Amino acid sequence: MGNTQFAVRLRDAMSRRGFKQIDIVRAAEAQGLSLGKSHISQYVSGKTIPRQETMRFLASTLGVSEDWLKGGGKSVQDTDSDTVTDTSAETDTNANANDVINTLNQPNSECTQTQQSGENVMRTFGKSHKLDHVLYDVRGPVADEAARMEASGTHILKLNIGNPAPFGFRTPDEVVYDMAQQLTDTEGYSPSKGLFSARKAIMQYAQLKNIPNVSIDDIYTGNGVSELINLSMSALLDNGDEVLVPSPDYPLWTACVNLAGGKAVHYTCDEESEWYPDIDDMRSKITDHTKAIVIINPNNPTGALYPKELLEQIVQLAREHQLIIFSDEIYDRLVMDGLEHISIASLAPDLFCVTFSGLSKSHMIAGWRVGWMILSGNKRIAKDYIEGLNMLANMRMCSNVPAQSIVQTALGGHQSVKDYIVPGGRVHDQRDLVYDMLNAIPGVTAVKPKAAFYIFPKIDVKKFNIHSDEQFALDLLHDKHILISHGAAFNWPHPDHFRVVYLPRMGMLRETIGEIQDFFSYYRQA
Repeated sequence: MGNTQFAVRLRDAMSRRGFKQIDIVRAAEAQGLSLGKSHISQYVSGKTIPRQETMRFLASTLGVSEDWLKGGGKSVQDTDSDTVTDTSAETDTNANANDVINTLNQPNSECTQTQQSGENVMRTFGKSHKLDHVLYDVRGPVADEAARMEASGTHILKLNIGNPAPFGFRTPDEVVYDMAQQLTDTEGYSPSKGLFSARKAIMQYAQLKNIPNVSIDDIYTGNGVSELINLSMSALLDNGDEVLVPSPDYPLWTACVNLAGGKAVHYTCDEESEWYPDIDDMRSKITDHTKAIVIINPNNPTGALYPKELLEQIVQLAREHQLIIFSDEIYDRLVMDGLEHISIASLAPDLFCVTFSGLSKSHMIAGWRVGWMILSGNKRIAKDYIEGLNMLANMRMCSNVPAQSIVQTALGGHQSVKDYIVPGGRVHDQRDLVYDMLNAIPGVTAVKPKAAFYIFPKIDVKKFNIHSDEQFALDLLHDKHILISHGAAFNWPHPDHFRVVYLPRMGMLRETIGEIQDFFSYYRQA
């Protein structure tokens, strides 16, 4: 049974019954099965195949034979009892599940108001179909379960999100002081692209990074890079347009491409080659519908840093196929081991490039939401697209003005982040500790990160009988009260990775990884 054939037949069966992914989730709940929307998304996209029990449930719920769904048998309409389930004689359990779906979802999950026995039935509202293929499981079902446990009084150590403040990283005093001094001057809107002082400082920073052909009008401030990623995809994509996105990725990229009506096509980053993008795989994924390449450098979730030679290969590929380059560089000031970050836009003056960065990580002010987007290179070929960006920027009025007011201060003078990323600094030493301790666990290996504050270890799935990385994350949460992000949350197609944020102080980090080591000493997935 091939993943692709199974996915095609699953989508076909769902279409015939008028089911959406959420309908399958609800049917599973009705039968007491633990099946999340992230699982269904993996199945319909062909990334993985379910276990036997889940396969049996899907076939029963959709009214097809298990053999046909797996890729065998005759057509779904065939009534041969040996090959196709007789939908008129479904089990009582399946009928009950379908009753639940019909109750929750009629007609066709649109908001409804009907008459029954002369009485009005409460009108209900479903979410937009545009969200059917949008996932952000870094804050998904596992994080929801952690929140439920916290609400019941359980303390959870959160290693799932790169949020420096809870782990004792403080905003530089000068930055806090300058915001306080300017608060009364930042009560009104700024220009939609941002304050002149902020954009001027960002422009000068772009010059230091050798990003070519950048004026102050080419810079947009945002409520974090996240807002600008969404804005940039919404302005670019029509239905069916494709964007190459890394796997693993920061999942907002895939989500925003899909939300904008496009299709995120994932190229592989090779763990055996320092998690560098596989250029041949990237090339093989380009079609007539491809509009852009996304790179995340330094990388989240792997901590990889791309060398100049690799970036030049990506530039050449974009040049050959006339593609836009989107480069997420939010961690460009968190590079360790004496290495240097190179902005890919500096190597592509003839291409249209969009570069993203901000202060959330380098200045430990994630909650202030300070991000920016820089347009560079050949902007003439993107004139219409830039008009779209300006329209969307105007529609949101402006980004957080008090936060904009400290960009100039933050980018000038002493950069306190440098103290964290050298030997003796917190980020550097915590990176070394977590790398050594994870690799000491039998059945776990990890590539040493060169930047950021994440590590993406690999699990020996045969040793631990792991078939669902989300279930692994849930089991770790329940047993050890440690919240991590499973690999599928980053659009990694195999259930063999998870991400650890190494922001806790040395003592807490040592204790936490020790608990993870103890968990692996007895864990075997059911």
